[in-house]
Amino acid sequence: MAQNRMLQFVTVPKAMPDKRDANVRAQDFHEIYREYADAKAAEQAGRCSQCGVPYCQSHCPLHNNIPDWLRLTAEGRLQEAYEISQATNTFPEICGRICPQDRLCEGNCVIEQSGHGTVTIGAIEKYITDTAWDMGWVKPVKPREERAESVAIIGAGPGGLAAADVLRRQGVQVTVYDRYDRAGGLLTYGIPGFKLEKDVVMQRIAQLEQGGVQFQMNCNVGEDIAFDAIRGKHDAVIIATGVYKSRDLGGPNAGAQGIVRAIDYLTASNRKSFGDDVPEFDSGELDAKGKRVVVIGGGDTAMDCVRTAIRQGAQSVKCLYRRDRANMPGSQREVANAEEEGVEFVWLTAPKGFMAGDAVEGVLVERMRLGAPDATGRQAPEVIEGADYVEDADLVIKALGFEPEDLPALWGTEGLEVTRWGTIKANFGTHATSLPGVYAVGDIVRGASLVVWAIRDGREAADSVLGYLNEVQAVAAE
Repeated sequence: MAQNRMLQFVTVPKAMPDKRDANVRAQDFHEIYREYADAKAAEQAGRCSQCGVPYCQSHCPLHNNIPDWLRLTAEGRLQEAYEISQATNTFPEICGRICPQDRLCEGNCVIEQSGHGTVTIGAIEKYITDTAWDMGWVKPVKPREERAESVAIIGAGPGGLAAADVLRRQGVQVTVYDRYDRAGGLLTYGIPGFKLEKDVVMQRIAQLEQGGVQFQMNCNVGEDIAFDAIRGKHDAVIIATGVYKSRDLGGPNAGAQGIVRAIDYLTASNRKSFGDDVPEFDSGELDAKGKRVVVIGGGDTAMDCVRTAIRQGAQSVKCLYRRDRANMPGSQREVANAEEEGVEFVWLTAPKGFMAGDAVEGVLVERMRLGAPDATGRQAPEVIEGADYVEDADLVIKALGFEPEDLPALWGTEGLEVTRWGTIKANFGTHATSLPGVYAVGDIVRGASLVVWAIRDGREAADSVLGYLNEVQAVAAE
């Protein structure tokens, strides 16, 4: 399966029908494709100017040593390139696929800024790591020596998994608790498979399991096990739950059938890709096939929804966003991809309510204009009175972003401080919370953010936990 994830730099010409054995033909194709991909990866990597101030590196949250692994790729030294790539990034093959490179490394490439087109950093990162998996360069975690201390990680998303990897490499005993039946968090159930193939995520989880990380799945903290019980069983705790509470919409008929949350819609689609039994999808409730779909929102989750609906065979897909294209928070690359696939963006529009009989029939839309800047500096949308209209819809997907759950209340925990936004209050350097030996990372601290930031947080928090365990050990030895 990994062979089908080769970097798609080129289109391989169609060949005449080949009557040889299918396995032989597949092997020939793989070899030809590898040659093309190798050549294109080297060609793109060779475009790097090796500038004295690598803005690509400084604008990467992980500060990956991008120029060095590009140079090694250009020289054909792929294993060395992989070693450098994974030294600062726990999941380079995942970041290569889903990072918004146009807003990070590639968008700040000197060559891009000079008008000659960016080096395709993300595609090369993906290619290097996929090659590493194919060639067997990626090995299970094997600590030099085992430690007696154990750490609990609540949440099996990118932040939690990154922390687990760092801790296991130092011999710490790690148990990951997660409410779902598969690890990965939004990597598994939130991001569509056409952006992040699920076997890519599963192979990393398998690597962690082979390295000794214990996973307690279908375990809802606060219900199946108390947070205080977890603290009692382990020497330290890292909270990496993410944010899953969806922002909602009001207005007439807001609760009508056919108006669904983005997380439910995307989870159902991803579960079907695993072959799971998903009654809500099979009944048509969470399936866009043949429907007029309206997605409300302008972030990356909205882009995932519109592109998923296209692939499910929707009759039409429209995205309503209250600001204009220039002020859209989602990746401009994703917007362009969606437009190419047939999505229609309706800028400067917002839902006022819904038309419904037995189920939703349309969205009552009010037109907007941009007024004075708000507190963030962005122009605030204002309603244009008397310009309302109805957008026909059979399925409305709310992709308005996510908020944190009230963890202290859900877990019955006293002393765990939160911010006025409901996120856990943690030191941004050490990730320590108000509770001794308890750390927090990722979206539950930052609010809804990028996978790459969660990975960085997880790695940093693991280092802080190691320091904490060493201090406790030193005090005990005195």
